[in-house]
Amino acid sequence: MQSTLTVSQCSRLFFIQHGVKKYARGFRMSAARCSKLQDIFLSREEFETRHIGPREHEQAEMLKVLGIKSLDELTEKAIPTNIRHNKELNIEKPVSEFDLIKRISAIADKNEIWRSFIGMGYYNCCIPHTIMRNIFENPGWTTQYTPYQPEIAQGRLESLLNYQTMICELSGLEVANASLLDEGTAAAEALGLAHRFTKRKRIFVSDKVHPQTISVIATRAASLNLEFQLGDIFEVDTTRKDVAGILIQYPDTTGAICDFTDLVERVHADGTLVCAAADLLSLAIVKPPGEFGADICVGTSQRFGVPLGYGGPHAGFFACRQKFVRMMPGRMIGVTRDSQERTAYRLALQTREQHIRRDKATSNICTAQALLANISAMYAVYHGPVGIKNIANRVHNLTLGLAEGLKADGHELVSQWYFDTITLRPKLSIDKVRKNAEAARINLRYNENGTVGLSLDETTKVDDVNDLFKVFSTDTTMEKVIDSDLIKGKNLSISPFHRKSSYLSHPVFHSYHSETKIVRYMKSLENKDISLVHSMIPLGSCTMKLNSTTEMMPCSFKNFTDIHPFVPPKQSKGYQQIFVELERDLCEITGYDNISFQPNSGAQGEYAGLRSIQCYHESRGDSNRKVCLIPVSAHGTNPASAQMAGMTVKPINVRKDGSIDVEHLKAMTDKFKDTLSCLMITYPSTNGVFEETIGDVCELVHKAGGQVYLDGANMNAQVGLCRPGDYGSDVSHLNLHKTFCIPHGGGGPGMGPIGVKRHLAPFLPSHPIVNPITGEIKVSRGVGAVSAAPYGSSAILPISWAYIKMMGPGGLRKATQVAILNANYMSKRLEKFYKILYKGKAGFVAHEFILDIRDLKKSANIEAVDIAKRLMDYGFHAPTMSWPVAGTFMIEPTESEDKTELDRFCDAFISIRQEIQDIEDGKLDANINPLKMAPHTQEQVISDKWDRPYSRELAAFPTPSVKGSTKMWPTVGRIDDIYGDTNLFCTCPPIFSEQ
Repeated sequence: MQSTLTVSQCSRLFFIQHGVKKYARGFRMSAARCSKLQDIFLSREEFETRHIGPREHEQAEMLKVLGIKSLDELTEKAIPTNIRHNKELNIEKPVSEFDLIKRISAIADKNEIWRSFIGMGYYNCCIPHTIMRNIFENPGWTTQYTPYQPEIAQGRLESLLNYQTMICELSGLEVANASLLDEGTAAAEALGLAHRFTKRKRIFVSDKVHPQTISVIATRAASLNLEFQLGDIFEVDTTRKDVAGILIQYPDTTGAICDFTDLVERVHADGTLVCAAADLLSLAIVKPPGEFGADICVGTSQRFGVPLGYGGPHAGFFACRQKFVRMMPGRMIGVTRDSQERTAYRLALQTREQHIRRDKATSNICTAQALLANISAMYAVYHGPVGIKNIANRVHNLTLGLAEGLKADGHELVSQWYFDTITLRPKLSIDKVRKNAEAARINLRYNENGTVGLSLDETTKVDDVNDLFKVFSTDTTMEKVIDSDLIKGKNLSISPFHRKSSYLSHPVFHSYHSETKIVRYMKSLENKDISLVHSMIPLGSCTMKLNSTTEMMPCSFKNFTDIHPFVPPKQSKGYQQIFVELERDLCEITGYDNISFQPNSGAQGEYAGLRSIQCYHESRGDSNRKVCLIPVSAHGTNPASAQMAGMTVKPINVRKDGSIDVEHLKAMTDKFKDTLSCLMITYPSTNGVFEETIGDVCELVHKAGGQVYLDGANMNAQVGLCRPGDYGSDVSHLNLHKTFCIPHGGGGPGMGPIGVKRHLAPFLPSHPIVNPITGEIKVSRGVGAVSAAPYGSSAILPISWAYIKMMGPGGLRKATQVAILNANYMSKRLEKFYKILYKGKAGFVAHEFILDIRDLKKSANIEAVDIAKRLMDYGFHAPTMSWPVAGTFMIEPTESEDKTELDRFCDAFISIRQEIQDIEDGKLDANINPLKMAPHTQEQVISDKWDRPYSRELAAFPTPSVKGSTKMWPTVGRIDDIYGDTNLFCTCPPIFSEQ
C-alpha cells in the first residue's frame, strides 16, 4: 500500500538524519514520489543549465519552428545512423561548481611549490596584481576573438603593437610579429625562414642552445628533410655556402655571454643567416642581437609578467630585419588609416595567409599567444624602461654576488660573463649538493657532465641567495660578499657586452606607471574591443562559447601558476592527476586510446598528428608514403601543416552539396595506393553538414594503406553523439580553445592535443627532459618534441578538465544537441532571406551553416565585407567571412547563446537584408549607403557635418535593440587595408596632436 502522506507531514528530523530514500522506504513510497522529494529537498542547480543558453521552453519553441518534437529526434535526423554513439559516455557524473572548486583546490595542493633555480628559459616573475585582475582574469580581455574585424578590435591591436615595439627595441631589429607559441617553435620558424630565404638545406645549431629548443628544431628539420647539425657554434664551417642559418643562444644555456661579432661577420660572408635565441630581460642591460649583426631574434616573453604555469601558455617572440618581413611567420600588427584618414591598427600582410597559399604557406601558424603577449606588453608599459632596467640590474647583481661568493669558496665557474645564470663545478659531490638542496626545498639544474646550473629571477631575494650558499656549504652571505671587494669590476656594466642604446622610447612606455593610470589605460583599450561580454560571436569553425568563471579560476591558483615545467615529477602530482583524468575523459569522448597534450595550438596538433603518421609509416618500412589527400574545402592550416610534415598535398574535390566527392577520392586512393600517407578531413564537413559517407571514406583510405587524420575543429557537433575513433579515424587534434572552453584570448592561447588509436601511440611527441608519457625526467622517446614544454600550455588544461567534470555525460551530450539546435533554428529563420548553401540529407545542418550572399554583388554591389562592417553598427562581430566558400558567411552560434540572442542576431541579418533590398529598389544610394559607409563611429554620428543620404538614426541605431547604453561603438571608421600594406609600419607611431 502506498503512503498518502504529504511532504508537509514528513518528519524533518528523520529526513535530515536518514535521507530521502530511507525515509521513503519507511513509508513504502513510490520511486516517482521519492524522486519528487529529492527534487524538493536536495535539488541543486546543475552547471549544464548555466553553460547551455536556451531554457527548456526556448528549446521547445525552437524545435517547434523546425517541426521537431525533441532534441533526440533532431539528433536522429542530423547525424547518420551508422556513426551514432548511442551509449552514455563513461565519464563521471557532474559535480557542482562549488564542489568542483573544492576538488581542484585539493588537486592543486598536490603540486609542491619549491624554490626553482632551474632556468632554461623559464623563470618566476612578479605579475602586477592590477594586470592579473584586469587582463588575465578579465573576460573582457580573455573572450575576444582574433582581431580580423579591426574596427572593433582597436584596443588589443594597440596593445599588441606595444608588444611588437617592445620586442623590436629590446632586440635591436626592425620588425616583429604579434607573438608565436613559445621559444622552441619560434627558433624552428627562424631556421625555417633561413631555409626558405637561402634555398639551402643545412642548418647548424649551437650545442649551448636550450635542449628543448634543440629537440623541437630537430623534429622540424627531419620533416622538412633538412640536414641538422649540432655542435660548437664557433667551429661551424659555412665556406661551402650550403648552410641556410645558424642558431645561437644569448646568453647560452649555461649562462655564458659570448662575443659573436666575428662569427656573424664570417658566416654572413658565406650567405648564412644568423638567428639568436635571446633572453628578453637580459637585453635591458646586454648588447642586443641586432647590434652584433643577427638577422633574426627569437625567445619567450614569459618573464615579462607571465606565470610559469608548468610550461605555458607563454608568448614566444620573433623579430627580424626589414628585408624578411614578407616571409616572417605569424601575425603582425600594422598601422594604417581609416575612412576619415585617422590612424588605426590592423593585422598586416600575413593575415590568414594559409587560406591563400595553402601548402605553399610559409608557416601553419593560426593561433598566436595574444593574451600573454598583451600581458607582457602591459608589464613593459607599467614598469617602463627604467623599471625594466632596474629589475634586470637587480637580478644580475644578485647573480654576481652568488657567483663570486661561490667562486671565492673554491667552486669553479664555467664562464666569465653572465647575466642571471651560472654553471659551476662544485667542490663537493653532486649527491651532497642535491641532498642539501632537497632539504631546503630548492630545485637546481643538474647536468650530465657533473656541473650544476643556477638561474635567478625577479622573485629572488637576498635570503634566497644566502640559502643557496648553504646548499653549496659555502660559509658566507650576500651581505658579506657586498662588503668585500669580490664583485668589484665584475658587473656587466663594465663589460664589452654592456648595452649602450636606449629602448622603450615611445611615450606609451613612460606614461602609465601609477596604478590609477595603468588601470584607466587597460580599461580604455578594453572598451574599444568587442568580446563575449558584449554579444555573441558567431564564427563558423571557431566555436566562441561560454568560458565560465569557475572553469577559469584555477588558472590563478598559485600551485598551478608557480611551478617550473622541469621540476622532479614528485612535485607535480596535481598536474599529473589532471593529465591522467583529462586524457581518460577525452579518450572516452573521442574513441581514441591515447592523448598527447604537448601541441600548444590546433595547427601544432595537426603537425604533431601528421608527424606521428609519418613515423608510423617509416617504422613499417613505408618511407615512400608521403601523399596527403585534403578536400579543397579544408581549413588552410591543413595543407600548410602537411607541407611542414614533409608531405605532398593532393586536393580532393567537393560535390555541389558540400560533401566530399567519394568517386574522386577513390580514384586518388587508387592512383596513390603505394605512396598514400593519409587523408585529412574535417567532420562534420567544413561546409557544415554530417556526411553520410564518412565510414566509407575512412575504409577507402585504410584499404589503400593510408591513415585518416580527422581535424577536430568541429568536435563541438560530436561530443556525446558520435566518436571519430569509432567510425574510422586514426588521429585527431582537439581544439580545446573551441569545444572544451579554453577562451580565445584575442588570438590565443590555444591548445591542440592529439588523440590517437593504439597503433600510433608509440609515435606521439616526446621531450628531451621530461617524458610526457610517464612524467619521468631526462627520458626521450617517440618522434621528438613539437613544442618547448612537455605538456604544452599546461596551466590552461584545468579549464577543459573542469568543463567536462561539471557537465558530466548527460550535460556534454545535451550541449552538443543544443549547438545543433541553435544552428538549425538560425538557419531556418534566415533561409527566407538568404540562401543556405549546404544541408544534410534530411535537410538539416550540423552546428554551423553557410549563408550565400554572392548574388547580392550583382543586384546591389554588396559583398561579404560590407555586411561584416554593417554588423558592427548592430553590435555584432561578423561570422567567418568568405571561407570555406568565397563570398559567403559561415555561422556557428554555439550552445551557450540563448534564444533571445539568436533572434537578435537573426533580426540584424534580416534588417540588413532589407537595407540591401532598399538599394536594389533605389531607395538607398548605390554607393553611399549604410553598408558601404559602415561602420559608423560615434564621432561621425554626432558631428555637425552629416551629408549622407540616409539618417543618423539608420546609421547608428538601425533596430530598437541597438539603442541605449549598451551600444557598442566602433572607435574607427572602415580600415584602409591597401594603404596599410603599401605603407607598412609595425611599431608604435608618433603621438599626433589630433589623438
